[in-house]
Amino acid sequence: MAYLEAASPHTMNTYGRLPIALDRGEGVYVWDVNGKRYLDALAGIAVNTLGHNHPKLVPALQEQIGRIIHSCNYYHVPNQEKLAAKLVELSGMTNVFFGSTGLEANEAAIKLARKYGHDRGISRPQIVVYEKAFHGRSIATLSATGNDKVQKGFEPLVEGFIRVPMNDIAALRQATDGNDSVVAVMFETIQGEGGINQMRIDYLQKVRELCDLKGWLLIIDEVQCGMGRTGKWFAHQWAGIVPDVMPLAKGLGSGVPIAAVVAGPKAAGIFQPGNHGTTFGGNPLAMRAGVETLRIMEEDDLLENAARVGQHLKGALARELGALKGVVEIRGQGLMLGVELDRNCGVLTQRAAEAGLLISVTADTVVRLLPPLIMTEAQADDVVSILAPLVKNFLAE
Repeated sequence: MAYLEAASPHTMNTYGRLPIALDRGEGVYVWDVNGKRYLDALAGIAVNTLGHNHPKLVPALQEQIGRIIHSCNYYHVPNQEKLAAKLVELSGMTNVFFGSTGLEANEAAIKLARKYGHDRGISRPQIVVYEKAFHGRSIATLSATGNDKVQKGFEPLVEGFIRVPMNDIAALRQATDGNDSVVAVMFETIQGEGGINQMRIDYLQKVRELCDLKGWLLIIDEVQCGMGRTGKWFAHQWAGIVPDVMPLAKGLGSGVPIAAVVAGPKAAGIFQPGNHGTTFGGNPLAMRAGVETLRIMEEDDLLENAARVGQHLKGALARELGALKGVVEIRGQGLMLGVELDRNCGVLTQRAAEAGLLISVTADTVVRLLPPLIMTEAQADDVVSILAPLVKNFLAE
């Protein structure tokens, strides 16, 4: 195979990269520097909402680059208010802080929760987090993450987190019973890095009720599962609930680095001037990318497309793989799907790439699919036609 020889001698060895260098993209396809085409079922890890080189997005970004790319937050950025107003409308919440990455959004959410506690006279606030969660790689978000492998070597971790299992309201109550220092519960509606693990609708509703009863903030991390990926703007909306704090990132800018922390009435007024800030967050280019991404998603009805194509893709995977010995479960919602196998299957990432398909393997045993929301049913069938034989052959080894 005519891959470019992998060579990055001056960058830190942090990613275990495949020997591929991507050069350009169009729709749901990308090409490497050697001209090989790939069907992109990863979308830059749920980032390229509109696929690649979108004919409505690119001209808008080109126009913005010709006007102004960056201005600091000493000054008003008109598209900050425009994008914030749209996120408030879509979420049913009230105010927004803009950053650049999901880690930054989750870090801000943790700070909000701690300040919320201190404002109420709690000197050592505690936040409930979850097994198998992933919230980022800063020291605070790493501490909130439920993965020993990514934490190892970075101790001591930050204190103030109580960890519980998913979908077990009794465990949550038991872990917090009599603890007056708890200020928030923080989780992903669907865990991405943890293996496409879903919170049940009834559990989400019970946690919302418990937070209301106890006066806790409900923080829902929608960094990977939000922005239309499940067929609603935010995955928790399937449960008919509204969080108090919602970190967003990834797909919000369709490739341009952007993050947001959306807050409701209980949390929106916690930060005051000097409490929090960022250099790059909310700059004019990122804000234009967010405004245009949301506009195009609405114009092209991409939420409906994500739900319909995702159901089609999940059904096709079930037909081809569901009955195989070695396939534990096919799960997820919309265009956020996972195929769990009964063994470590990391080699499938490279085997898929060799066959012209971009995927990832997460939690060691889960094939993760996060394609652009523009994917068609025919393209979803192409994903299965490439992936299914690879999985079958792998399980037969």
